[in-house]
Amino acid sequence: MENFIVSARKYRPATFDMVVGQASITNTLKNAIKNNHLAQAFLFCGPRGVGKTTCARIMAKTINCENLTENIEACNQCKSCVSFNESNSFNVHELDAASNNSVDDIRNLVDQVRIPPHIGKYKVYVIDEVHMLSQAAFNAFLKTLEEPPAYAKFILATTEKHKIIPTILSRCQIFDFNRITIDDIARQLEFVAKSEKIETEYDALHIIAQKADGAMRDALSIFDQIVSFAGNHVTYKAVVENLNVLDYDYFFAMTDHILAAETTDILLLYNTIIDKGFEGAHFIGGFSSHLRNLLMCKDAKTVKLMDVGENIRQKYLEQAGKCHPVFLLKALEMSNKCDFSYRTSNNKRLHVELTLLQIAALLQSGQESTPAASAPALKAPAQALQTPAQSRPQSNVASPSTSYQSEKKEQPSATQTTQPSSGSAPSPAASRPAPSAGPGPKSFSIKINQSPQEDEKKKDQLTSNLEQEDKPEESFSENDLLDVWDKLKENYKISSVSIFTALNTHPPVLIDDITIEMGVDNLVQQDNIFEQKPQILSFLRKNLNNYAINFQVRIKENRKVQKAYLPAEKFQKMVDKNPDLERLKNDLDLDLIY
Repeated sequence: MENFIVSARKYRPATFDMVVGQASITNTLKNAIKNNHLAQAFLFCGPRGVGKTTCARIMAKTINCENLTENIEACNQCKSCVSFNESNSFNVHELDAASNNSVDDIRNLVDQVRIPPHIGKYKVYVIDEVHMLSQAAFNAFLKTLEEPPAYAKFILATTEKHKIIPTILSRCQIFDFNRITIDDIARQLEFVAKSEKIETEYDALHIIAQKADGAMRDALSIFDQIVSFAGNHVTYKAVVENLNVLDYDYFFAMTDHILAAETTDILLLYNTIIDKGFEGAHFIGGFSSHLRNLLMCKDAKTVKLMDVGENIRQKYLEQAGKCHPVFLLKALEMSNKCDFSYRTSNNKRLHVELTLLQIAALLQSGQESTPAASAPALKAPAQALQTPAQSRPQSNVASPSTSYQSEKKEQPSATQTTQPSSGSAPSPAASRPAPSAGPGPKSFSIKINQSPQEDEKKKDQLTSNLEQEDKPEESFSENDLLDVWDKLKENYKISSVSIFTALNTHPPVLIDDITIEMGVDNLVQQDNIFEQKPQILSFLRKNLNNYAINFQVRIKENRKVQKAYLPAEKFQKMVDKNPDLERLKNDLDLDLIY
């Protein structure tokens, strides 16, 4: 039985051109070899499975090749290349720093550096997982790394660059390897499948590439696993089933149910997803990505931002035509909030179900489902900033009760539409004059750019005009005001200590017959009084039996009081009150004690 070689080893790149997804790095290394500008040490860093150690081996093989090709690649025919391919080259030394991280291991390496190569020009030392070296080992390696022999080259590889001490980093040329893109991984998997004569679906390879998370080695390992499961015909369904991936079809079906407001089907489909063993966090995260892809399809320039296969992309384009951008934005915001708060929720299933039903409720009115509703939907944020007087015609400014009556008026009952006979007396409803189209009850209309004082003044004026209709306006004295003020203080003695303190500290002042002014020390007290101003004003009007009263709050000017801290200052304060102290001090020839 022939020994099986995993694809990650069998299709490991042997030349720079075979390296996937790192063109900028391989081109730089080839130019350095071509121009003979090789540094003494290189540091290859990046995520797992992106080609760090592979590039280090290719470089070690290429710089010792005796017959480089025109493309700056190893010839694979000279003695150095043959020995490297057979893994018995004496010029290339690999050290695993994870298991050889002591000072003694580095000292043995330094001793080997002193011996020049027998074949080829360079001795190359590849140290993998270099961040695992101990602090003492790093220090022992510093001198050799900074001033090695001309024939010695060091290539360090690591996945955790931040753990390497700065003195090592400063002695190396650093190359940052990027994660391999999904399309590059999918194309490489397609090449491997053709080489192995395996029939594949490109969407299936795309799912494997997404699962690999930018690592080519992980993608090849997953590919071998799928081939063992599905045989020589790798399908999208087989990949989804084997990898336990939530299929795109679930998200497309869920979106169709939401667009149709089919709440029962939404709950049943989510129950099916849960029964298949998928977590709610997995679903809501995938559904957020699905909504994001639909939003990307609304513009031809952003379609390329989706990491999906061509067949899946066509499905997205088709479904995106049914969705309005405003709906997608609102749904994406709600799903994102659900994903954020999922872990802290006690009833996680209910949390996701409630979010799905809320998203479906966005379209029950039909405003975001059709393109014709785009204008009012997009203007909604601007209308929210307008004042009631600006957002409604002035003739329709009314309270909720009047708006209810107006709705009731638009749908008259049978008794209201029936005309009375000539011989019968008109009913009270018929004889009552119809409501005019004039302004309804007064309401507050506040501009955003007004100051709080202007707002309060306008509120008082409108409230006064509203309450003065058929209300008593008895005169009162300042003593009457102080008596009522004491009662007002008692009301806040328990409910609000801060307001009680302000009322107790600053007695009211009667400016004229109906204007009462109260002074405060700062803006904090002013804000506290403003919050309770309607209640205070109503209390004063009711107890003084005068509904024309106006109430004002004014910040008093703080007079700077100079405090006496030194003995001389304290003595001067005493002299100001009793000048005889100065004469007593002089007569007795006294001094101040400091």
